[in-house]
Amino acid sequence: MRASSASERAWEMMVYFGVGVFFLVTLPLSNGWAQSDQIPILTIKPLAHAKLYLMVGDYRRAVEACQENIDRNPSVEAYVYLAYVYQAIDGYLGSLAKQEDYVKVEQLALNLTTRHILDLIDPPNVMPRMAQELIHEGLRQQFDLTAAMANRLSRTRTDELWSQQTRWRELKPDSWWTGTPDEWQW
Repeated sequence: MRASSASERAWEMMVYFGVGVFFLVTLPLSNGWAQSDQIPILTIKPLAHAKLYLMVGDYRRAVEACQENIDRNPSVEAYVYLAYVYQAIDGYLGSLAKQEDYVKVEQLALNLTTRHILDLIDPPNVMPRMAQELIHEGLRQQFDLTAAMANRLSRTRTDELWSQQTRWRELKPDSWWTGTPDEWQW
């Protein structure tokens, strides 16, 4: 072995060692270790989605987003928010019935029942006036159930949240179901 090749080999090893030390020092500082408690998780807020869905009238997805919120963050607020979405759907349904806009009642029924691509070629048959009654009754039952769950967690907090939504409804009597109270910060 020549002296120059031995010194080159030693130099290579020092470089590799230096790079290794560099990574050992910098990776923990940059949160680069792949340990489960250190992996940053991108959190998407289901309530932000629910608010958008309410705005555009996609009530099925608004309900699903609130249900996802309960799964992620079970709390009195989460149950009240879901109950509010049920009331928002019922408020929208009531406004359509008052206007006798049964085409939109049918669209609402389709929005609530359509879930799969198959529904495009085999849509659920909906009789708008019957759908109105069925939707109203189903919403009432789900609201009662969800509100009772919220009350079991904290009646005081539930009452506080309902007073906020009551003020919201008074401010926007003809469109309250398209959004949420500002205090809720969805």
